[in-house]
Formats: sequence, C-alpha cells, structure tokens
Amino acid sequence: MTSFSVFRVTNEPAFTAAITTTTLNDLPEGDVLIRVAYSDVNYKDALAAKENGGVIRSYPMTPGIDLAGEVVESQSAAFVPGDQVLLTGYGLGVSHPGGYSHYQRVPAEWLIKRPAALSAKDSMIYGTAGFTAALAVQALEDLHLEKSAAILVTGASGGVGSVSIALLKKLGYQNIIALSRKKDAQWLIDLGAETIMTPDEVVPEKIKPLAKQQFSAVIDTVGGDLISALLPQITYGGGAFLCGNAGGIKMETTVLPFILRGIRVVGIDSVNVSHEVRTALWDKLAGDWSVTDQLHTQSITLDQLPTTLAALIAGTHQGRTIVEVAAKA
Repeated sequence: MTSFSVFRVTNEPAFTAAITTTTLNDLPEGDVLIRVAYSDVNYKDALAAKENGGVIRSYPMTPGIDLAGEVVESQSAAFVPGDQVLLTGYGLGVSHPGGYSHYQRVPAEWLIKRPAALSAKDSMIYGTAGFTAALAVQALEDLHLEKSAAILVTGASGGVGSVSIALLKKLGYQNIIALSRKKDAQWLIDLGAETIMTPDEVVPEKIKPLAKQQFSAVIDTVGGDLISALLPQITYGGGAFLCGNAGGIKMETTVLPFILRGIRVVGIDSVNVSHEVRTALWDKLAGDWSVTDQLHTQSITLDQLPTTLAALIAGTHQGRTIVEVAAKA
C-alpha cells in the first residue's frame, strides 16, 4: 500500500518527534477515513511534541488536535465520500492520532460537516484556538456589557487571544486592551485592540483581596499568578473567562470579588462541547462572526513543525499558524 507522511512522537528507545511514513493499515480504528488538507498549531500541540509535556497519554502518537479535509471512506450513514469535514477537540492528537498526517481515521461522532461558506484553510485558521475564543466571546456576551466597557485579553499575541480581539472588534467593542509582553506588537492594534499593556502594568507588588476596578471583563489564556492579580480588578457585575494555563494551573483568590462585586468566573472548555453547540458556533464563524481575513496568519508544512512548536514553547510565536498537510483545498 502507498505510504504517506506523518509527524509522530515516540518515547522508545528515546523521545523523538519527527516526520516518518506510514500506511492506511497503520491508522487507528474509526468510522471515517479523511484525507487531511489542513491542520494548525496550538499550544497543546507544542506540549504534545515536547518530552514530558503532560499531554500525550500513550506512545507512539500523532499530534495535531485539529484537522480539516475530505471524507474518503465512511462506515457511518452520516457521512459519504466527498463530504468536507472538520474536527477539533475530543481526543484528537492526545489519545487518538491527530491531524499531522496525510490521512486520518476518526469516530464519526467527532466530525462536523464544514459550513459551505468556510474553506478548509479558513477553518484551520480558526482551529481550536479560534473555536475557544468564540466560546469565550459568546459567554462574555451574556454579561450584556456596554460596547465601551474595558475588556482585557491576556496572552493577546497567541491564537486564542488574537482571535478574541478580532471577534470583540467585529461585535463592536471599543475598549479592548491587549495584554502582552510584546509591547510593540502593532498588529494587535490593527486587529482591534485600543491599547497594549504589559503584565507588569497590571500585576501589583502585593495582591489585595479587592483593588481598583479597571476591567469589566477578562478573557484569560494564562492563568496562574496573572489571573489571581486580575480578579480583584474586575468591575462590579463583570466576569473572567478562563481558557488557558500557560502561566500555571493554580489560582489564589478570596470570596470578596464574588460576594461584594458580583463578578463571575466562567470556565471555557473546547474539547468536549456538544455537537449542537459546535455546529452553531462554526456557522457563526463562517458567517456573521467571520474574521479570518483580519488575523495574523502564516502557513507551514509538516517539515517545518518542529521549529514552530519550539517557538510556541519559548513564547516567541505570534498569531495563528496553519499546517498545509496534504492538499490545497
């Protein structure tokens, strides 16, 4: 059988992450075989390709938590050859071989049919990062804030942060603050941020239970000490939308921001979201919420993955990177 390329990590005899070849016979069980056109790069993918990254559950594994492509074979009545599909989340690239492969076989219930208005390439410009940002922005909309409200987006130069800024701007928010160590990232201003602040400007020497009210809402991709410092600064009736832990998983706080200012903290999970929610949100991203033409995007091949994944771990990667896996769809 004809072989094809795959980016695979293994830990025997030593940890390696490299391009290799495989065949359809070596793919996992699943109802649907997909010819993968595009994948993308997320922080979880970088951890998956790192020794002791804490993501991969068993080796060998093909990373890539997202994919978009065309159905080649199907044992499911829901899909037929030629269907254009996309997949984000579930166990893809973590417990089930993922998108960094020219072909992949997956369970039918994980797939959604790609909206006709959204190309395979654009769906991966969003990917898990964009889908997560959309979930956070949708939850933020439930606060019914004034469009002039100050909204802080942490980790702004990353995938979730940058898409969040673009979506907020699209929805008419006027006071979007990008929090980034890259103070000179003009592209964040072009994307829709009113200003750029650094963590040093918002994290006080001593974190108090309550601080000056500065931000109506925070979309946080960092976690750790940063969100601990920001919770006391959220205005009355505001909220924090947590969707990342690049800065750590621990958060220290008191009950005071919640019982004296009525703020809410909402966890954003993009992995196990229902099929109905996924479909509705992807339709939005393909339609009224479309921002792919505004995003800071680059394209790479499978061969260039190691360099890009290393940049993510080092904190030097910006914007969204899509992976041209096997097609130009």
